[in-house]
Order: sequence, then C-alpha cells, then structure tokens
Amino acid sequence: MSSPTSPRSGTEPGRRALFGGLLTLALAPPAGATPEAMAEAIALFTGGATPELSAAITLDIPSLVENGNTVPVTIAVDSPMTEAAHVRAIALFNQRNPQPQVIEARLGPWSGAARISTRARLADSQRLTAVAALSDGRFLLAEAEVVVTLAACLEG
Repeated sequence: MSSPTSPRSGTEPGRRALFGGLLTLALAPPAGATPEAMAEAIALFTGGATPELSAAITLDIPSLVENGNTVPVTIAVDSPMTEAAHVRAIALFNQRNPQPQVIEARLGPWSGAARISTRARLADSQRLTAVAALSDGRFLLAEAEVVVTLAACLEG
C-alpha cells in the first residue's frame, strides 16, 4: 500500500517550479546598460540636475581599442581644489556594459587634483560619459565614442 505522502509525490511540483524558473531566466533579456539606463544613472548621480558640456572636464580614452578587456581611462577636471571651489565627485557611465555606471570617486580639497585613472572593460563599441560634481552644485560633462574591435564584459 502506498502512502499519499510518498517521497515521489512532493518532488513533482518542485520540479515544475524549478523548470518554470529556469525557463523564465532563459527567456528574459540579458541585463545590460542602455542609453536610457545610462541617462537614469546620470540623473541619480546628479540628483536630477542637467550636467553642462564643458571643456573644464576631459575624458581621455582611446577612440579605437583592439581589446575591450582593459581600456585605460583618465578623467580630469580643471579645478583649484580649494575649500571654496573643488570637485566633490567624478563618475563614469556607459551605454552597453552590464551596468551603466563604471566608477564613482569621491574627492575634496584634500585630493590636491581632480583627476582619476582606471582601466575599464567595455562590452562593445559605445559612448562613455564622465560627469563631475562641483562644490557649487553644478555638474560638468564630457563624452567620448569608443570603437571596440574585440568585445569584453559580456554576460552569457
């Protein structure tokens, strides 16, 4: 005589739930930054303020990279870095990597210079945007287009 609570009776609903979850994951679009997601991330960084395009901020990145695995990036802002006038933060955003924000660095008068350097992984050719938050409440912006011949940073 078999019991109504046999070990096999409880596993079928669990298998169906697991299969349904895996099917949902397989059909879902991959997570990734988009121009819209990048705009939202910038708005979050600026508190909704519109950053101004300025020659006071430079985004130094090669316009053509052979391999997107390690791309050198330098962001510099022309600022006296005094208590009265300084850069509070610098952030870098992208359109096509898995996440729209690459880096955010907090600065202050003690930093001496408003300059950060790093290496980024780029999933594909895309536009990158650097934004600097100034102590007077303004936000400065610089952009660069980068062509990547061998993509990196892809989830799959």
